[in-house]
Amino acid sequence: MNQPSPNLSMQPLPMDNQFRYTDEELIARFQEGDEQAYVELVNRYRDRLMTFVFRFVNDMEQAEDIVQDALLKLYTHKHYYKNIAKFSTWMYTIAGNLAKTELRKKKSHKTTNLSQMGPEDRDYELPAVEPDTDEVAQSEYIEKKIQAAIQQLPLHFRTVTILRDIQELSYEEISKIVDVPLGTVKSRINRARLQLQKDLKDLK
Repeated sequence: MNQPSPNLSMQPLPMDNQFRYTDEELIARFQEGDEQAYVELVNRYRDRLMTFVFRFVNDMEQAEDIVQDALLKLYTHKHYYKNIAKFSTWMYTIAGNLAKTELRKKKSHKTTNLSQMGPEDRDYELPAVEPDTDEVAQSEYIEKKIQAAIQQLPLHFRTVTILRDIQELSYEEISKIVDVPLGTVKSRINRARLQLQKDLKDLK
């Protein structure tokens, strides 16, 4: 039997209700059949998950597909969530697992290494119209260098770094998402930061 598709075009909860509910209250309402609660969870998490997944896969179109899959899984597997962990922990775990699966598929197909930048990636043509083109180009260059450096990190370092330094989650929540002890999380983050500082020293 086919699962129903989530209706992402539904109207969100009224403005006075949107921030009254915690994530955990919203998923509880959705489990009871309130689909507007689902829409509000999508509104809260879509952009955050896009940032998270893009840092993993370095491909915007693929990141969009993965996030859509994660939000669909939220819709079809809503009753799998139990209120013993934060909703965000559950959601990041779903998205992270989907992203890792895609990375393994890429690796097995021997596609181009995501961390290798070709000449077309290194050269920038400055837009001709904007008055602050130098600043824009410099900002894009720095962002691209940072993303390339993140891609160079081993996957277990990359995961905790994205969750901590980009998504700004607590060490405790990261520990639950990646299912390793708190001390290991802190050690991995420190080692990843050292590696990034080394790789990005020419940006100073």
